[in-house]
Amino acid sequence: MPGLLLGDVFPDFEAETTAGKIKFHEFLGDSWGILFTHPRDYTPVCTTELGRAARLSSEFLKREVKLIGLSIDTLEDHHGWSKDILAYNCDESGCSSLPYPLIADGKRELAVALGMLDPEEKDKDGMPVTARCVFIIGPDKKLKLSLLYPATTGRNFDEILRVVDSLQLTAGKRVATPADWKPGDCVMIPPSIPEEEAAALFPAGVYSKDLPSGKKYLRYTPWP
Repeated sequence: MPGLLLGDVFPDFEAETTAGKIKFHEFLGDSWGILFTHPRDYTPVCTTELGRAARLSSEFLKREVKLIGLSIDTLEDHHGWSKDILAYNCDESGCSSLPYPLIADGKRELAVALGMLDPEEKDKDGMPVTARCVFIIGPDKKLKLSLLYPATTGRNFDEILRVVDSLQLTAGKRVATPADWKPGDCVMIPPSIPEEEAAALFPAGVYSKDLPSGKKYLRYTPWP
């Protein structure tokens, strides 16, 4: 993502969406936000992805996360394709309408500005389409995480939900989450916290893993 780094304020922009015209920061309000892009409407992998996002929308809502999608298609295409997404997923999602808006970026202005184009995948006119990007933005409007998948690889929205849980936990607690962590699992204590301070911060207990080096940097504490 050219010029956009973790911790940067995410660009504010105006856009036409299936829910009307928005100003992005105003749309987010005090919530967390996820902006995710898809290559084109009426394509198979994208239909499965947006359907999965729809089925998980209540879980994102519980976490005060607003979802918004984007592609280089028109509003007319977005509205028409939404019916296909719901028809494919209706038995499981129970949605009567897509529970998040879709941005129409027909001129590719946002896709270019945010480095979203996939140079390997092109439309019928030979123009690059959007890659499968994920931007997670905090309530402070700063970029907390970015993922970039090629057009040929569908995303795992359960993993994106897990990442949100980690980001929200570590934003409020001085902890880190290990590989494959999920809510309820033990968390890790960063090396920057001295042992005495760790004992005071985590009264539930601090547990160290014995290692050949003798260094006690693998420190765990129960999920706070």
